[in-house]
Amino acid sequence: MGLYRRGKVWWMNFSYQGQQVRASTGQTDRRAAELILGDTRRQLRDGGYRITLEERNRTFGELMDRFLREHVIKKASQRSYVGYTKRLRGFFGDTTPLADITPRLIAEYKNQLFADDLAPASVNRHLATLKKAFNLAVREWEWCQRNPVLSVSMEREHNGRVRWLTVEEEHRLLAACRPWLRDIVQFALGTGMRMGEILSLSWRGVDLTRRTVMLFHSKNGERRTIPLNQTMLSLIRAKKEEAHLIKQPTGNLVKLNAESPYDLVFKSKTETPIESGHLRRSFRLALKKAGIEEFHFHDLRHTFATRLVQAGVELYKVQRLLGHKSPMMTQRYAHHYPESLRDGVEILDRIKPTSQIITVGLVGTAAEAASC
Repeated sequence: MGLYRRGKVWWMNFSYQGQQVRASTGQTDRRAAELILGDTRRQLRDGGYRITLEERNRTFGELMDRFLREHVIKKASQRSYVGYTKRLRGFFGDTTPLADITPRLIAEYKNQLFADDLAPASVNRHLATLKKAFNLAVREWEWCQRNPVLSVSMEREHNGRVRWLTVEEEHRLLAACRPWLRDIVQFALGTGMRMGEILSLSWRGVDLTRRTVMLFHSKNGERRTIPLNQTMLSLIRAKKEEAHLIKQPTGNLVKLNAESPYDLVFKSKTETPIESGHLRRSFRLALKKAGIEEFHFHDLRHTFATRLVQAGVELYKVQRLLGHKSPMMTQRYAHHYPESLRDGVEILDRIKPTSQIITVGLVGTAAEAASC
């Protein structure tokens, strides 16, 4: 067993169970590489090197494939994860051994994202996706011994921005939207649901009797039931008529999209899911046509929350409607309703000043002045 240099990185070369193994230490410093070499010797002696060998043989492409197949499939925001993993694969490469994915390489990936003008929040979403994949590889699949993403710092996000539509802007935006997009925008404004939640909403989760829709897989991985107001109820009923789900004069119920495998409320004319990228592009064109700047689709959710708070709805109810696990996430909207704090200052009006005014120190000063 020994060390050799490949480029700037030190590698180990040894025989294990009849196989010749060449494994990267991930270190450019020889002394640090020697420490890893010593640790590997101990693992070989104690029979604990099986996981390290798997890390050497498994590729990044295999990691992403299994991550999508076993983890992402359960999520409502599958399209976002597919986008993240596509970009990750483009940088790290499908054939790269997992042992070669080092913190230094991940830091280079992060710098590349910034070079491509991604916001800190977007950079963090990519890193979080990679971190989750490696967590599964370490804790459940036993492909790796360590998670290299844990050594890379996340970026500080600027979440203070809350942009919402005025009523006048809403009228302009809806007028600029094509019919299919107008339905989605109105539904986002009336429910506060995220883009991925709306696009994955199925008729199985719609209950017109209870006037609710259910998300079977929300962003938090939990089921969430959202009540519908009369406007949203009318919109859903109209969508149901479009999907031929209403009773015909014969009294028979038409089968739900018998020719389509998708049971979606919002879908394309060809009965296929609406891609989030296509939705964003169409939304940007509508914003440009309406003359609305500095606005994103997620800001429709902010608009929903802001309007509720401005109308005096308590923050706990807003939290439940948005599906926030922590009240701290909803607290950002609190300043939109200062009236909720008014009773805190009005209590001062009920504190009457005392009738006797204490003038200690002033009396002596007045007497001295009179004697002068």
